[in-house]
Amino acid sequence: MARSLSSMVLKGIAVSRSSRTVCGSFYHNGMRYSTTVPSDSDTHEDFRPTNKLESSPLSLKDVVEQDVKENPVMIYMKGVPEFPQCGFSSLAVRVLKQYNVPLSARNILENPELKGAVKSFSNWPTFPQIFIKGEFIGGSDIILNMHQTGELKEKVKDIAANQEKSE
Repeated sequence: MARSLSSMVLKGIAVSRSSRTVCGSFYHNGMRYSTTVPSDSDTHEDFRPTNKLESSPLSLKDVVEQDVKENPVMIYMKGVPEFPQCGFSSLAVRVLKQYNVPLSARNILENPELKGAVKSFSNWPTFPQIFIKGEFIGGSDIILNMHQTGELKEKVKDIAANQEKSE
């Protein structure tokens, strides 16, 4: 029992080699697991969690611009790719994973200010929001439609080819 619980928790916080995630929490079998640790006065300062967005000299607008510019496929979603926290985010991740492209993501549930910055940047009200090669594509419905028509394959083929070369 302890081994399977430990394994489940480790799988939940593991970050795959091809994706970048931000801390998050998830529910499994009615239990809440989290990759963040609350600030506790008994915890030594060296082991307290830090929010890289808050400690960054960049504004959230700059963070979003940098994310979109530096990551071939960037998704702002509810949850993380390994544990999406809404059906639309889950659908977008499943579709994108079909193409073997590096998927970078940020969990908008962890930072309401980031959520607002992304909405402002894209001028789009809903999540997930997907950017491919610096271009705002849309949400899960648009990605699914592009997948069904073959347009998404064409859009990401050079990203997938570069990924295969680097492996």
